[in-house]
Amino acid sequence: MKATSLAVPEVILFEPQVFGDARGFFLESFNQTVFEKAVGRTVSFVQDNHSKSTRHVLRGLHYQLSQTQGKLVRVVSGEVFDVAVDLRRSSPTFGQWVGALLTEQNKHQLWIPEGFAHGFVVLSEYADFLYKTTDYYSPASERCLAWNDPDIGIEWPIDGLPELSEKDQSGSPLHAAECFD
Repeated sequence: MKATSLAVPEVILFEPQVFGDARGFFLESFNQTVFEKAVGRTVSFVQDNHSKSTRHVLRGLHYQLSQTQGKLVRVVSGEVFDVAVDLRRSSPTFGQWVGALLTEQNKHQLWIPEGFAHGFVVLSEYADFLYKTTDYYSPASERCLAWNDPDIGIEWPIDGLPELSEKDQSGSPLHAAECFD
């Protein structure tokens, strides 16, 4: 499995080795040893999540202040543009974002460590999105960063407005968001 740090180096793109033939394919989707070597620390996952969304649904940008979650995300059907925003005030990349195209064809995965907001927009008719988290979902500590904050300037690859939940419509701009030290 190939691991590549993105422009915000703690966010890592994983590209599995895929073995395919006329019958289909096989890939190793997770290997603890390979993963921990790439991220440089021990990581334990405690929860797996699965969402299915239709074209132009944007979920995010979500994070938790306590019970912070690192996320290893991937698409098993469809295509999404996945984004991580650094919310660690002490980081030289605070407020910066990185994005990656995750598709059922490329089978890439993205590691978003604790201290980042995370979101994605569906580019295909629908997408099945899977993610492993390092802590449990905590509604009381969940926060939402505005998906369209001009101070962050995420370049979402869609025309027009995305479809958003009520929660995602009322995300905070970076200057007013509760962040990490």
